[in-house]
Amino acid sequence: MERRTIGAAALDVGAVGLGCMPMSWAYTGSRQRGEESLRAVHAALDRGSTLLDTADMYGPFTNELLLGRALRQRRSEAFLSTKVGLLVGEQHIVANGRPGYVKRACDASLRRLQTDVIDLYQLHRADPEVPVEETWGAMAELVSAGKVRSLGLCALGARSGRRSGARLHDGTIRQLERVQQVFPVSAVQAELSVWSAEALDALLPWCAARGVGLLAAMPLGNGFLTGTLTPGEGFEPDDVRARHPRFTAEMMAANQPIVVGLRRIARRHSEPGRPVTPALVALAWVLAQGPHVVPVPGAKRERWVTENAGAAGLRLTAEDLAEVAGLPGALGSWE
Repeated sequence: MERRTIGAAALDVGAVGLGCMPMSWAYTGSRQRGEESLRAVHAALDRGSTLLDTADMYGPFTNELLLGRALRQRRSEAFLSTKVGLLVGEQHIVANGRPGYVKRACDASLRRLQTDVIDLYQLHRADPEVPVEETWGAMAELVSAGKVRSLGLCALGARSGRRSGARLHDGTIRQLERVQQVFPVSAVQAELSVWSAEALDALLPWCAARGVGLLAAMPLGNGFLTGTLTPGEGFEPDDVRARHPRFTAEMMAANQPIVVGLRRIARRHSEPGRPVTPALVALAWVLAQGPHVVPVPGAKRERWVTENAGAAGLRLTAEDLAEVAGLPGALGSWE
């Protein structure tokens, strides 16, 4: 697989990563199977998808434990990314950016992951009661201690910018400017996909100007851009899409023209015995946004991991990119 270099620390990773969250959290629990997820992780490494992205809150904790099992014999092949800063309660999630907590959380993640160093440690969300510089300073101390190799920041949630009327990533850029004065940011993780392209407006240029990598979260639109979801089929109550405004039956039907467009491009690239899917086109579009962009599609099955890795070999033409740019915008209010 093509390799990409991100961040001032020159982090070398496969062009397509693997988001591990669906293996343990946020998506339909009845379809989460540990052994199947372990096979998916091994398939990713076999195909060069070296960046494995998790967080201590996924599960909580069980996703890191699963990765620890998977990497027991293959740690040197993986680029391991995890996150800190969010605590999961019974019915709520709260931020905790206190320096002492961050250091304890890192030690706990190292134990669960069965490793002595985390390649990329990301701040999942800043604590509104703690200056972000203090949290970031504690994370920088972990680098000095040899427990972490580089630091990253997750973009603020999608609702914050939309509610205030500001550009979506203005708040994230302000945070980045502050923490950059404390210790270099190697990567920013933010949603970026064909139907959520707001990161292209200001966040991606900010990263490009500073040599910061952008990890594209949800590059397949929570599965919608794969073309495998049926409007009206519904989701189990524990699936985040059951509460997502773009996943009502009406909005899924209204947004089908986006998938139709991706499928049209996919047909042009398909060959006998080598079909191209809408998912591959969606991922190839993300890859085309810059050499420092790494899509991190979530998956829990070997089949999907294998397919996603193939996007690194798909080159979209100028005609393809223009066609994607001309697709209708996604419908579905966040409010």
